[in-house]
Amino acid sequence: MGSSVIFFVLVLYFVMLLVIAHFTGKNSNNDSFFLGNRKSKWYVVAFGMIGSSISGVTFVSVPGMVRSIDMNYMQTVFGFFFGYLIIAHVLLPLYYKLHLTSIYTYLDKRFGKSAYKTGACFFLLSRIIGSAARLYIVVLILQSYFFDQYNIPFLVTTIIIIGLIWAYTFKSGVKTIIWTDALQTFFLLGSLILIIWQVASALYPDVGSVIQALKTDEHAKIFVFDDWQSKQNFFKQFISGIFITIVMTGLDQDMMQKNLSCRTLKDAQKNMHWYGFSFIPVNFLFLCLGILLLIFASQKGIQLPEIGDKILPMIATDGYLGNIVIILFMIGITAASFSSADSALTALTTSFCIDILNIGKYTPKRSKRIRMQTHFWISTAFVVIIFIFKSAGNQSIIDAIYMVASYTYGPLLGLFAFGLFTKTRIKDKPVPYICIASPVICFIADRLVFYYTEYKFGYEILMINGIITMLGLWCFSVKEPGGKKLRVKN
Repeated sequence: MGSSVIFFVLVLYFVMLLVIAHFTGKNSNNDSFFLGNRKSKWYVVAFGMIGSSISGVTFVSVPGMVRSIDMNYMQTVFGFFFGYLIIAHVLLPLYYKLHLTSIYTYLDKRFGKSAYKTGACFFLLSRIIGSAARLYIVVLILQSYFFDQYNIPFLVTTIIIIGLIWAYTFKSGVKTIIWTDALQTFFLLGSLILIIWQVASALYPDVGSVIQALKTDEHAKIFVFDDWQSKQNFFKQFISGIFITIVMTGLDQDMMQKNLSCRTLKDAQKNMHWYGFSFIPVNFLFLCLGILLLIFASQKGIQLPEIGDKILPMIATDGYLGNIVIILFMIGITAASFSSADSALTALTTSFCIDILNIGKYTPKRSKRIRMQTHFWISTAFVVIIFIFKSAGNQSIIDAIYMVASYTYGPLLGLFAFGLFTKTRIKDKPVPYICIASPVICFIADRLVFYYTEYKFGYEILMINGIITMLGLWCFSVKEPGGKKLRVKN
């Protein structure tokens, strides 16, 4: 297929995003950017959050997982759902009760300034690395299958893509991405379903044959109960899925910012219920696509790449399934990546402005100018980090993202859990040292345990990290009154 056709499709897609940004950006201010004036419709938020959660990493990595770990990832996905229920009924009521814009403001109300700034810094570090890693995948794919044909350097490609995302988010932030994410989720899911349809049609004559092939395939195994050493053991994956969701959604400004833009707590909870449930069939479809791709490659004698992340891009873009799949893949990967990156960029801007710069103390005109400058510099940071990923080499990264999250989100888990489930007051100043020491201890413990027992921690390191943080906070607890009291706005 000519690159001019792909170029036309991508330009048309981006024009649609700019049109939405134009209409939602009228009379915008900081409240529009941060919380969408708290007028977002819950069902639009829920639908759009599917796309922002999936990202380009999921689009290419989850189908590729099947070859190495079958459909075991579904064990983690089942845990996700219960994590969403906890968020809906434990965290969201707290956030709405306190009328929060940044969720890390809770740490200031509960512990003090040091805990507050520490929590915000851990989020900023975790999110900017994770989001850049996710976006790196789509930049690499677009570079390989489109921009290389015009001899455009990787750095320029990165600047173009980040610039496009900045262009439709800098004015109204959340107010815009609520609607652009909904549009992008529509294109993402549509592309996924149509790609599955194209692959299945090339293999089998009817739907019944497709279902039978998926059921009987050697990679169709979901549950692992018998191997406690395995990282894919059900209990490890399921429980880890719960905690991954709590920290990467419930303690993440990016995901919570959209929920807080809903009119009421009840609407936000509806959003979380439906969004959490929909995550199960969507990920199941990605894994089914992975099985079908392996069957297709086997029947056609296609030599698959060693890295799982490259399986779908290679088959989709090398002409094995026709030109329509090339277009669908480009739309799907772009939609997945843009919907994830735009909300992350907005959330990082929000957190830095409110938690670090405290722009509420400035005049509305000056605070808006600071917010726009922050948005630009965080976009620039994305470019730098993506270029660093490129220099380090391309590897399968979805598992790496979760492992990094286990270390960086662990202190956040410990801080919020200690605040929510105890009434103990603590000394505020040691909190940063505790939160830095905890992941360091976990890293050393992981290496020592593996050295002596050959057992390697998986995502459960997140829970251990949180527990160590809580123990550290308890060591600096104070018995006498005088600690911070939780202040609730009426």
